[in-house]
Amino acid sequence: MRRFIGVLIVLLSIVGLPFSASAQQVGSTGKQDSGFYLEQNYPNPFNPETRIPFVLFEDLFVDGRPVVVSLRIFNVLQQYITSPTALNHPRGDGIQVLDLEYPHPGRFEAYWDGRDERGRHVASGVYFVQLTVNGRSQILRMYVTK
Repeated sequence: MRRFIGVLIVLLSIVGLPFSASAQQVGSTGKQDSGFYLEQNYPNPFNPETRIPFVLFEDLFVDGRPVVVSLRIFNVLQQYITSPTALNHPRGDGIQVLDLEYPHPGRFEAYWDGRDERGRHVASGVYFVQLTVNGRSQILRMYVTK
């Protein structure tokens, strides 16, 4: 089983997984016209927990309104696993990042304990984190190791 997962990780790294046609790919400069940037989680690979940083740029806040942010974790079959929790959010820590309003630009982080919605530890393998800000998305790959 471990060998299968290792081969799967290598294959996905080489060919990539077409996750969603609507997901944006981040270029080498990082920031796109979207006004936000999903940074690589750390540590990566991880066991059992990780932090997921993201940046909300000033151009998202030109009208003075907060932006709506969601973070979702998916497996390789594109099945929803869970949503991580916010760290240092104005409303407090531990709030799931699902349609969560952020009132100002900056660098933020979310925390994932490596568990699914039912509280079970996920299996080793490849997972995807999807950051959605005001309806636009970016996706990155993460690796869970046991």
